[in-house]
Amino acid sequence: MVRVLLLESREPVEIRSPASIHRIGLARKTLELLVDGRPSGPRWRPDREGPWQVGARRYRGGIELRAESGRILVLNHAPLEDYVAATVGGEMPASWPDQALRAQAVATRTYALHQRERRRGEAWDVQASELSQVYRGIESESATTLRAAEATRGEILTHGGHPILAVFHSTAGGRTASAAEVWGRDLPYLESIDVEHEEDAPFTYWRTVFPPETLNGAIAASLGTDFGPVDRLEVDARSESGRVERIVARGGSRAARLERDQVRTLAETLGLRSRLFDIRSTPQGFAFVGSGYGHGVGMSQWGARELARRGASYQRILARFYPGARLEAWQSENVAARTESGERLHPAQPGGR
Repeated sequence: MVRVLLLESREPVEIRSPASIHRIGLARKTLELLVDGRPSGPRWRPDREGPWQVGARRYRGGIELRAESGRILVLNHAPLEDYVAATVGGEMPASWPDQALRAQAVATRTYALHQRERRRGEAWDVQASELSQVYRGIESESATTLRAAEATRGEILTHGGHPILAVFHSTAGGRTASAAEVWGRDLPYLESIDVEHEEDAPFTYWRTVFPPETLNGAIAASLGTDFGPVDRLEVDARSESGRVERIVARGGSRAARLERDQVRTLAETLGLRSRLFDIRSTPQGFAFVGSGYGHGVGMSQWGARELARRGASYQRILARFYPGARLEAWQSENVAARTESGERLHPAQPGGR
């Protein structure tokens, strides 16, 4: 099972099965769960399996509710392969080539198990949004995503005997970023590599212009202090993959440098699609002209699509984007947790492809 955080709420929530409807709130004094008006402690789980409906979406597996810090947490205990089939449909168009969907299935499964191992002892493994992987339950399943999950059943990428951090993004813009340059963490299977044939991606190239008042506010938010009107803005340093690492802002006699984390804050505040950009001054304001979409680490989904269209197998796609990782077939009992003594996970069928 993968424990998926579907939502957090301070307000009552409703869950439905074909045979029942339950309304869950919080007791005012104890802040524990009230299930259909009855006290149920800090955790409650109905004794039947799904599908369960939460909001407008339906999910396979079990549902668990927790009271935590004045909030209701709704968790889906999803069977691994059901989670994979649905998440592939949430992360990649179901009409894409089968080999690209299979590469996504392996990355999705690996990421979920990496998070499950890392978050052992916590309430959930992954979130249902882009903060982890986009999981929309049954509505995201299709014949092609189910086939991708089944064709790769149990296969994950490993390094040093553990599931890797199999991150991915939409479009690399010609070159992926390393984990070290984005998160300051060197991972040998997440290095910067060239990516070709992304020309069909909608955000291979993009341009956004911001008026001075918008940019002034974003610069202040990034610096944590009011800088004043910005007259000039220029890129001062780039990472190995060409992503912006330092920006210099000038206004009158003032100058300030925005370093890596501040550049990331600026990009998020402005809603930039990536940190692979140039800055140009225009009569309308500052134009950010860039390429790519996402953090840029790991597999480019549009790059995987084009490799598949050109005849590459999912094994070759994965080898391209996660160099040094091993593709292994693992059985569910081996993917289960480490023991309390810290025993390592071991592959059931050692050997990569």
